[in-house]
Amino acid sequence: MKKLTPKQKAFADEYIKSGNIYQSAVKAGYSEAYAKSLAGRMLENARIKSYIDAKMAEIESHKIADAKEQKEADLKTRISAAREIMKRYPGNDPFIAEQIRKLKAEADSAEAKAMPNAFEVQIRQEEFGTDEDEERTDDLASAVQDGMKGVFGNGDEIET
Repeated sequence: MKKLTPKQKAFADEYIKSGNIYQSAVKAGYSEAYAKSLAGRMLENARIKSYIDAKMAEIESHKIADAKEQKEADLKTRISAAREIMKRYPGNDPFIAEQIRKLKAEADSAEAKAMPNAFEVQIRQEEFGTDEDEERTDDLASAVQDGMKGVFGNGDEIET
């Protein structure tokens, strides 16, 4: 197979860059008259066409990232993707079951820690919140107001 002439190679390279047949032919050194009439035939030339196809394939392969070149997603993106997948496919996944078990245990633990506080409040209410205590407090207040005469019952004077 014959190699391309310098003009044909220049035409093919310009065509790859611009995609315009006429401008590529003129820049490669062909006359404007030739470019207008016969430049389209140049793409039908098997050698030029195979050269252009090979160069285009080479360019495309460089555009596509290889497995080594591809950047790995950051942790936040991976977690977000996993959540989206779990939303769409909520099957019997052992990982999800383990997460649910862990969350339930944390909730139970938090509830158990809150329970003594609830019992303490209840005990204090029982110790100090009865009606009998209020009656005693009211009796004491009225006795103080009456000059302590109602505390001892019969109204006798207190010896000091």
